[in-house]
Amino acid sequence: MTSPAVVLQPLFRRAPTLLKPPVLRTVRYFGVSSVMSEKLKPAARVAGRRQDVWSIINEAAAASPKQPIVNMGQGFFGYNPPEFILNAAKQALDRVECNQYSPTKGRPRLRQAIADAYSPFWGRKMDPETEVTITTGANEGMLSAFMAFIEPGDEVIIFEPFFDQYISNIEMPGGKIVYVPMHPPKEGGSKTLSASEWTIDFDELERAITPRTKMLVINTPHNPVGKVYSKEELQKIADLCLKNQIIILSDEVYDRLFYVPFTRIATLSPEVEKITITVGSAGKNFYATGWRVGWLMGPAELIQYVAAAHTRICYSSVSPLQEACAIGFEQAEEQGFWDDCVRDMQAKMSRFNAIWDELGIPYSEPEGGYFVMANLSKVTLPRDYPFPPHVAERPRDFKLAWFLIQEFGVAAIPPTEFYTEENAHIAQDYLRFAVCKPDDVLEMAKERLRGLKRYIQE
Repeated sequence: MTSPAVVLQPLFRRAPTLLKPPVLRTVRYFGVSSVMSEKLKPAARVAGRRQDVWSIINEAAAASPKQPIVNMGQGFFGYNPPEFILNAAKQALDRVECNQYSPTKGRPRLRQAIADAYSPFWGRKMDPETEVTITTGANEGMLSAFMAFIEPGDEVIIFEPFFDQYISNIEMPGGKIVYVPMHPPKEGGSKTLSASEWTIDFDELERAITPRTKMLVINTPHNPVGKVYSKEELQKIADLCLKNQIIILSDEVYDRLFYVPFTRIATLSPEVEKITITVGSAGKNFYATGWRVGWLMGPAELIQYVAAAHTRICYSSVSPLQEACAIGFEQAEEQGFWDDCVRDMQAKMSRFNAIWDELGIPYSEPEGGYFVMANLSKVTLPRDYPFPPHVAERPRDFKLAWFLIQEFGVAAIPPTEFYTEENAHIAQDYLRFAVCKPDDVLEMAKERLRGLKRYIQE
């Protein structure tokens, strides 16, 4: 531990400057003006950012005359986890040890359950003590991975569209983000095609790599596109990472929801496994996004540092829900739960996407996950529609999202939020819909969306 003298020394050196009158200025953060001194201003990482997509959609929903809003936007489930998992959580609350701190690496029972569940995919027995660590949701797990390996100036490659939390998580330790866009099918505006048609230009990816490239993030099954990267695509990515000694952070939170063959990149070879950290989520696996239980798997040489970062971020994660997730893994196969997940979500996809077939609106047919991207280029927005200024200045998908909420009471997410401004044009005609909702909600959304007929131009 650092001695008090070392801690105080910089403060003593700076003391004379603290006696100067503070410089006052008018600043605007999140649209609020106030007079603040330089000392009191917020850090650049949270200051001066424009209104985010979640607050815009919530604002539109609150203002819409079409109530109640059918929420097809944010990807939370509209139904409970199965009874065997809920019962496990209730029973855990009655146990003294489940209401106290868990070990910082996670409850041994959960780490063992995860190791047992994933060892068959890895083709060997995973060590729950050294190759698995539990985190407070997958997002904190990814933050821990970046905190463990990224120094200021290190570069991290991510593919567009990206999960928006990647950005802040990489920036926190001082990382520089390098963006490589996924390219949609050229005919995506005229006909429905598989999400596999969203592709990476591998020459473009190779050009993005520099001597400062430290990590690459891949998400498969992909949010929001619904693409499951093929084994061949993963091998090309892995070969570039091996050649350049780049750590792979594989975000596989939808790993139980795949409708085509699914390869976990860490399983390609022992060499690839040594540079790969895999991210998992009980929230996505067990319909419990509010439980905030995630995990990271990988070689001990990498996981030990991620676990150390996790310890410093939040020490340990919620104990009774870890116990419930352990029981969930132990019983999932016996209950036929994983097969039910795939069958039920595919049925919801088919049920909801029938409206696009009916309207003649093309979409990317998902290979995994629970999001669908519909291409609304055929929808003509009324001239002089009264969009608020903060929506009018954004790409077309924000206007589409606002219009659907105001006119039909259906909320969806504009995917350009997950792009850089330079590449936002790629997705400006798309909207992302989450189908992880009860069937009656899906039917209500379909009924309301039929009102789009009068705005469709062939």
